[in-house]
Amino acid sequence: MLFIPNIIWSKKQPAGYEESAKRESKVLLALERAGEVLVSVLVLTDRRLDRFSFLPRLGYIILALVLMILYELYWIKYFRSSRTLGDMYSDYCGFPLAGASLPVFAVFLLGVYACNVFLIAASVILGIGHIGIHLMHKREL
Repeated sequence: MLFIPNIIWSKKQPAGYEESAKRESKVLLALERAGEVLVSVLVLTDRRLDRFSFLPRLGYIILALVLMILYELYWIKYFRSSRTLGDMYSDYCGFPLAGASLPVFAVFLLGVYACNVFLIAASVILGIGHIGIHLMHKREL
């Protein structure tokens, strides 16, 4: 759910994105990349995410799924739009910077569901970098 829209986006980037990306904060970019690696490794290796159980924490994984569905719908909206930078950094269903915030919140909730403080911390690192970069781009507009 996370990677497919990003792969498609790499072929359909908004006009002006490359120029805007050159001005990204190196600190935020480093946090984003570190967060991406940490989240990917932790989600793939945490065995507590392999099984589904009716624990009191079940609501967290359901909410994470709902957020990822909203993330997919955000991408559908983006790909059907004129694909401008404004479209890229738009809000969706009340979530500011939906393309950045929805997956970060979903991963955070997965960490809570799995009781994995490392995954929670990795999602915070990812969020600072990813949402921070998107916020900078939106302010440039």
